[in-house]
Amino acid sequence: NAHELSRQVASTPAYRGLGRCVCCFWLAVVFDIVGLAVLLLGVFVNVFFYDLLIYAGAIVIFLSLIWWVFWYSGNIEVPPAELEDDVGLLKKNKGGLGGISGAVRRLSSRVSTGIRNSFRRNGEPSATRTARMPRSASGPPVSPPERVTVAMATMGNTIQTATSSIADCGVEMPHTATETSPA
Repeated sequence: NAHELSRQVASTPAYRGLGRCVCCFWLAVVFDIVGLAVLLLGVFVNVFFYDLLIYAGAIVIFLSLIWWVFWYSGNIEVPPAELEDDVGLLKKNKGGLGGISGAVRRLSSRVSTGIRNSFRRNGEPSATRTARMPRSASGPPVSPPERVTVAMATMGNTIQTATSSIADCGVEMPHTATETSPA
């Protein structure tokens, strides 16, 4: 495997100058130049749409950042020794999971398996979950709240309200009046 890895490293071309993503580099430069030109045009030329030019130039310069990030991330080089473990070039010994990383991997596997199995067990809605009763702070279920109907009618300049009953306790609503101002 070491011979194969060294052959892969030797076969990769050596990039010089601008690196691998030359197209992204030149697009970023063009976006910067065009954005700066439009922005400066909006600042120094006396036209009625100068604000549009300023904003458009700033937006084009901002969009050039996308090309700069593509160019930079495309030119990141990772040594093959660090790359072995990440892309599967190095075969791991599955039986020898020891140390902290092995314990974390086993714990993560147990937790994700438990969560996955609980979703499989509770996959379909049951009758107890769809008709769940609200609970009070102490825990036991409480009866659902009653709906209160308040009938209001307008008669002339006064408002008449009906009494409201919550579990037949006979609470009477106070009478209110509205004021009208002449228009």
